[in-house]
Amino acid sequence: MNWSCPPLLTAPADLNFKPIRDPIEHLKMKMATAQEMKALDERAITESGIPSILLMEGAAVGIVDRLLRFYPCLSKLHIAFLCGKGNNGGDGLAVARHLLRRGADVEVVLLSQIENLRGDSKINWGILSKLSSKVHVVASASGASSLIPPMLERADLLIDAIFGTGLSHPVDADVAQAIEWINRSGKPVVSIDIPSGICADTGKVFGAAVRADRTLTLALPKRGHFLPPGLEYRGELSVVDIGIPPDLVSQASIQTELITPERIGSHLPSRPRNAHKGTYGHLLIIAGSRGKAGAATLASLGALRSGVGLVTLAHPRGVPPPQEPAEAMTMPLPETSEGSLAEAGEKMLLEVFQGKEAVALGPGLSQNPETRELLRRLIVSSPVPTVIDADGINALAGKPDLLKRGRAPRILTPHPGEMARLMGTSIQAVVEDRLGVASSFAVEYGVVIVLKGAGTVVAGPDGTLLVNPTGNPGMAKGGSGDVLTGMVGAHLAQGVPPLEAAALAVYVHGLSGDLAAEAIGEIGMSPSDLVDRIPSAYQLLRKREPPA
Repeated sequence: MNWSCPPLLTAPADLNFKPIRDPIEHLKMKMATAQEMKALDERAITESGIPSILLMEGAAVGIVDRLLRFYPCLSKLHIAFLCGKGNNGGDGLAVARHLLRRGADVEVVLLSQIENLRGDSKINWGILSKLSSKVHVVASASGASSLIPPMLERADLLIDAIFGTGLSHPVDADVAQAIEWINRSGKPVVSIDIPSGICADTGKVFGAAVRADRTLTLALPKRGHFLPPGLEYRGELSVVDIGIPPDLVSQASIQTELITPERIGSHLPSRPRNAHKGTYGHLLIIAGSRGKAGAATLASLGALRSGVGLVTLAHPRGVPPPQEPAEAMTMPLPETSEGSLAEAGEKMLLEVFQGKEAVALGPGLSQNPETRELLRRLIVSSPVPTVIDADGINALAGKPDLLKRGRAPRILTPHPGEMARLMGTSIQAVVEDRLGVASSFAVEYGVVIVLKGAGTVVAGPDGTLLVNPTGNPGMAKGGSGDVLTGMVGAHLAQGVPPLEAAALAVYVHGLSGDLAAEAIGEIGMSPSDLVDRIPSAYQLLRKREPPA
């Protein structure tokens, strides 16, 4: 085709806030499960008196509006729709009708018998089939093979409306074949609500799933949009307003939110003109051992770049950090024969806890048995907010009840392997239910959990769940987590509440990584590149925070 207008996936300027990859316009963006979204729809129908057919029509109008913003020449395209029998298919049928009215060349395949259609979907099928002769029903596998591939070949754009958020079982073989044809077509694909085959709650792939270039989700994003592997299937994400009253959304008992600049911007500590170094707190970092001294450097740099006034770095006496930050004070401590912290340093550490606003411990401390016992006692004894990472978390493996004995707020920042050891379970169990695992542990032990990885989860002791949209695979290198530990500790030292301290650090940490990837690429970037871009990330966040 001779393209005479901008490429399909060029976003309009008001949505294109680089380098954040998921620009969302809502101030506090809740993330719904399939059941929570169903309940919200039902409340709109029963309490607000909005007929379900109007919600479907609102979805169609909103989707068409977005498509036109992304591609103004939509009326010149040949657009192929694959629709299922449920409400997601009904949304697709309604969108096809609106595009047909705007002059687009629309072709639709229904992957179901007509008698299986119900309610609003059946109504939209009846209207569309009277308006166009290019509306087909696939009655058999052989019919699909003769109809769908040629249609996809003719198309300039594919709309996936096979399954929505209600899917809870593996797709059958015939639909899996259709999904494979979509993925192999090489054509731009837009999914309605969620790519077909993805679990809305966990991001799990139900046997086969559409790989979308863009997903237009309805009313609210779903958990599966931000959790792997669903994260890898959805492409660019936009939220479409379908007409549910905002009051119903704000009243809904949905405890999962996306971390957005508006969500965390107000927690950036202010910088008054008469401030001094004591204004921004004193952080104690306990880190490093023989062969892992760099972890102490990275944690200190992460803290110093995150606004803390003073940093004291406690490390084994014979293992100074290889690149000791000039701004950090150091505290050499007794060491074991393996070059890790010895129990003889406990009294000195407990004394130095006094006068500190926060403690960060764990990076590079090793799993030496003596060091492990020291860490367990320090975790219980710390009188100030404490962030626990790496070997601090490993020290709690098999003994998580120690967290119930502590006096001060604690933030734990495990990756899935550390979380599995902490809980005495498998990594697979953690990965398959990241939100549930993080939340249950946070509530049971009264801590904040930062479960790292793509779509980092921040879970609070009150059941709050936050999911982070920033970051990229270039950050998957040793040392990135040490930087995050220092950043969380810096926010705690500045008086930011624990949940918000964690969310703020996670978001800025990922945004710093996105800036690094944009500047030098994901392959060659290192944690040091991430550190260098932390100040710019805070500057970007400051520009996005809500007005006073």
